[in-house]
Amino acid sequence: MAAGRVPPAALTLKQFLRRQQVLQLYRKILRAIREVPAEQDRRYLKDWAREEFRRNKDATEEDAIRMMITQGNMQLKELQRTLKLAKS
Repeated sequence: MAAGRVPPAALTLKQFLRRQQVLQLYRKILRAIREVPAEQDRRYLKDWAREEFRRNKDATEEDAIRMMITQGNMQLKELQRTLKLAKS
């Protein structure tokens, strides 16, 4: 490979930033799930989150990825709201 060439599998800056958004969302969801009091519910939610992210890991269309991130953030906010209500 010639000096200065980027390998074909390298991510573009846009793809790299989008990947970071997805990973950040995944971590936030897992952190929120840790707050769920019931062990069985925690396990179910953790499995659900893993499966959703795994199922969509090969998505490449920019609009679809943005939509999934938006939906994931809405679901995260709903989970956080539910946990907050349960604690009060």
